[in-house]
Amino acid sequence: MAPADTTATYTEPQAPRRTALHGVHEALGASFTDFSGWDMPLRYASDLAEHRAVRRSAGIFDLSHMGEVKVTGPGAAAALDHALIGTISTVALGRARYTMIVAEDGSILDDLIAYHVGDEEYLVVPNAGNRERVAAALAERCADFDCVVEEISLRTSLIAVQGPRAEEILRGVVESGAAIPAALRPVEDESADEGCGPDVLCGAGILARLRYYAAVRATAAGHAILLARTGYTGEDGFELFCGSEDAEDLWRVITGHAGTLLPTPGEEGAGPDAAELPALTPCGLASRDSLRLEAGMPLYGHELTEDITPFDASLGAVVKLDKPEFVGREALAARAAREGQEGTHVLVALAGDGRRAARAGSTILLDDGDGEPHELGTVTSGLLSPTLGHPVALALLAPFSADEPAWPVGTVLAADVRGKRLLMTVVATPFYKRAR
Repeated sequence: MAPADTTATYTEPQAPRRTALHGVHEALGASFTDFSGWDMPLRYASDLAEHRAVRRSAGIFDLSHMGEVKVTGPGAAAALDHALIGTISTVALGRARYTMIVAEDGSILDDLIAYHVGDEEYLVVPNAGNRERVAAALAERCADFDCVVEEISLRTSLIAVQGPRAEEILRGVVESGAAIPAALRPVEDESADEGCGPDVLCGAGILARLRYYAAVRATAAGHAILLARTGYTGEDGFELFCGSEDAEDLWRVITGHAGTLLPTPGEEGAGPDAAELPALTPCGLASRDSLRLEAGMPLYGHELTEDITPFDASLGAVVKLDKPEFVGREALAARAAREGQEGTHVLVALAGDGRRAARAGSTILLDDGDGEPHELGTVTSGLLSPTLGHPVALALLAPFSADEPAWPVGTVLAADVRGKRLLMTVVATPFYKRAR
């Protein structure tokens, strides 16, 4: 008998990808982390300072690790209706929709934003870690439709400017944008809109009138971009999609213009927070995570995973079961009929007192006075809220009851934090909501 071949095959580890802005981040002194195969800025100086800058002034983020998949052609809308759980064919030109892609069994493969960017043209934006499989799934699911699926992630960069001063900062950068009616807020005096050509608004007009979850083609610092009023921070803000060859110049112009603006005044009586802030602060992924959690926004790999369906994440409203057909529909219809039953989950928002936070993985307990506390589920994301000053968390729990799956606001539960009980109260989301 021949001896078994025990030779191991060595695979050279792949270095993380770098965005087109990597050199800019290095020059700014960023600390980097490997995030989904990308070498991304985690922070530049202080997570807390960057978080507060976005809440009080504005922050700029490099999000070029995100995926971008273009779907074009006469059958593009029907193809996306088939591939995704939302009804993309009803999204007006210039608007966007939050949706998901699920497996045949209804489990979540990723959450996405789908933008209707042109006649018979859509842009689907998946998370960085799911980019390749989402692009492959879309190509497979759209194959029988009259459309073309093209992944453009590696030649596209994405810069986000988020915070109360985002619009002011970009007024000196965005020159014009397409005046697509569905994408624009109405104005009392149409004659007051400054036009920059047929069906085109000048920069100040497009920034002021662009609706939330809307996107139009625009020019900024001389570059062609897609300008979207979307974000992941709970603040007003914009996301600018551009060619990777334009990213460094666009970043430079944005930050350069922001540097000409007066700083944001300090908050009187706010202690250490009273210091004035620059108009714009470079921000890393750490502050982006704390900002999105305060806004109650789910993160794939935490609140959303392949182990659950949208209904288990309390996002059943995103599932459009009124569509006659889409991948995963049968499984999701069956799951909807089981809402509140054993083995299902609900996503619950919790708030505590003091300074001790329940982190991801902490067990949530219910003490009903009947012996040992019952384990209800686990925290998916948790931190000491920089804005609110107390602990907040999201947790996947067993339903409250079969008839009323959602846990009543005001219910007191406990988180097991390293063997100690931290009392937490069920609250409504978002934890933080910006002033309009």
